[in-house]
Parts: sequence; structure tokens; C-alpha cells
Amino acid sequence: MTERHGRQVPTSPPGPQRVRHARSDEPSWRNPFPDTMLDLRPLDPVQSLKGKMIVIIAATATMYMLVTWLGDQLFGLGVLRTFPLALVCSLVLTQLLARGMTRPLREMTAAARAMARGDYSIRVHTNSRDEVGQLAAAFNSMAADLDALDSQRREMVANVSHELRTPVAALRAQVENMADGVIEPDSDALEAALAQIERLSRLLAYLLDLSRLEAGAADLHVAPIAVDPFLRSIVSDTSRASARTELRWEVETKPDGLTVVGDEERLRQVVSNLLDNASRHSPDGGTVTLRSSATHGYVVIDVIDEGHGIPEADRDQVFGRFQRGNAPAQTGGTSTGGTGLGLAIARWAVGLHEGTIAVIDPPGGVGTRIRVRLPAAGPRGRAGGDDEP
Repeated sequence: MTERHGRQVPTSPPGPQRVRHARSDEPSWRNPFPDTMLDLRPLDPVQSLKGKMIVIIAATATMYMLVTWLGDQLFGLGVLRTFPLALVCSLVLTQLLARGMTRPLREMTAAARAMARGDYSIRVHTNSRDEVGQLAAAFNSMAADLDALDSQRREMVANVSHELRTPVAALRAQVENMADGVIEPDSDALEAALAQIERLSRLLAYLLDLSRLEAGAADLHVAPIAVDPFLRSIVSDTSRASARTELRWEVETKPDGLTVVGDEERLRQVVSNLLDNASRHSPDGGTVTLRSSATHGYVVIDVIDEGHGIPEADRDQVFGRFQRGNAPAQTGGTSTGGTGLGLAIARWAVGLHEGTIAVIDPPGGVGTRIRVRLPAAGPRGRAGGDDEP
């Protein structure tokens, strides 16, 4: 902390923060429509809407004839007196059956209105097997996706705000200290300011790539790339930029002279993101390993760290947008910060090259290994240095 004009200005980024939403204590499913006696659902086992209509018509006709027969034959009321009673009983039965049949539609209407107000937690309860039940199931799935996306959006805004505020505050403090003469504007001070500017530039690049991902727009400028010097240059840049000076970095390439056809800038972005994540999760004194090899017409690049690892159930989710890399709670890990965009953008860039990216079992069962597989000949229709999008 540096004091300036009676106030304290942070000179180093604050630690990562966890964002808690207002609805974090609410259950993920709630039904705002309690069961009542007027919402009987004897028709739920019927598997089609047409079948339910047939059952309602048959039940109404049966009720009408039964009440008419009972009133005329048993109680001697006569047809004229029995007719209104039979009609009322038939209409009541129809109302009860139809109300239970259409209840999911009323719930969906109320849920849609709640969604318009920003509440995505409502779910439709139904055991129906007909078209209305299928619609309710699809509606619940959509509501769950929207609820998750809304939570991710809120967290993304909070994360981006935090990531922007941190370098801006540090940069401001450094510039103010130099302006006040607290520190000399030497090469070390300027390099520290440059590091914060580069951090801002990376964040802005992430957001720009996210907008391109959303729009489906992409440009590839493919050319042959010598894999070993390419990877070593990325490791050199990453190790210099990383605050984890105690980490060891290793590069292994087999065979010598391995090449791949692709967009160098996009692939550099992929590997840099993976190395940055690996450095965040590695323990003090750990080793980050970058391996590359050739197999069956593909170039395989593995990024391996010695951190807590990723549970197998979560391996597909880490490449989703806004998914932040947090160490498992059971291992005592804490949030590593970030915007949750790096791996999503990496998957997008690898997909542009018609490759794959996945989390696989690490060597020895310790740490995390992320594998990228790229066609050695490059994406189809783009090989040979094609610069067109």
C-alpha cells in the first residue's frame, strides 16, 4: 500500500474474490403451484393429448347417462327434472379432468411471466406423458439452461469488473508514485507498469474473441509451423510474464523437426492460455511440462501440471464459457481468479483448426493434463498459406 495525499493506494493486485449471488441459498428447483383438490390428474398415464380428449368425452357422456338413469329409474324424478342435474354433473366432471390436464400449461404461462421479470428458478411439475408433458420437460430444460446462463453472466460481469479494476488500480498507483517522486521512473518501474498494461490487453483480447465466438466469425491465416521452436518461444514468454518464478518449465518434442499447418497466432493463444492455467494451479516448486508428438496424421500437444487436478465429472465443463478454474474444495484449493473465458476460447480456436481439446488422465494420476490434437496437414481447404477467412 502507498500513501498519497492522505489516502492509501494499492500497489499490488488484490486476491481473487468469490461472487455470491442473491439466489445462492435458494433451491435449484421449486414449484410455486401447490396441489389442490381441483387439480386432480387421473389422465396423466394417457400418452397422447388425443387420447385424453377421447377419455374426457367418454367420461362426460357416461356421467350424463348415469345421472339421467339414476334420477329417472331410482328416484323417479323424470327426464325433465333429471336433465339439468345430469348436465351440471357432466360439466363439473369435465372441468375437473380438463383442469388437471391443462395445469402444466398454466404453470408454463406463470413461469414465462416470471422469466420476463428475471426469475429463472421456477419449474413446471408434471407427470404427464403426452405432448403437454413433453413440452413441460423441454420448458424445464430451457429454464435450467437460462438460469445457469444468467448466473454465469452475472459472475462474468463481476469477474471482468474485478480483472479490470485490479490492473487499473495498480497502474494508477505506480504512475502516481512516479509523479510524486516516491519511486524513480526507472526500467523496473516501467516494466511493472507495462505488465499491468499487458494484462489489460489480454483481457480485452479475451472479450473480443468472445464476441467473435458469439458471432461465429473467424479468420485463419495458415502456414507450416515448426513445433519445437514455436512451443519453446511460448514457454519463454509465459515464464517471463508469470509471477510464479519458482516454477520449472519443460518442453519435449518428438520427433525432431515436427511441423503442423495452422494459424500461428491462434495456436499461440491456445497454448499460452493452457500454460497460464497450468502455472496458476501448480504448487510451489512444481513443474509445468509441454509435450508434443505425432500420431496418425495428428500433432498432439499435452500441457501437464502438478496441481490438484480436475475431477472426471467436471472435465467436460471446464471448457464452457465463464467456467472459472477453482481447485476442488476437498483438497483445500481456492479460487485462482480469471474470467472463465480462456479455455472456452482455446476450444473455439482448436475447433477452427478441426482439432480437439480435452482433459485426460495425468501421468501418475497426479495433476492435470490437457491434450490438444491438431491435423498435421491443417484444416481442410485452408492449407498452403490461404489467407482468406
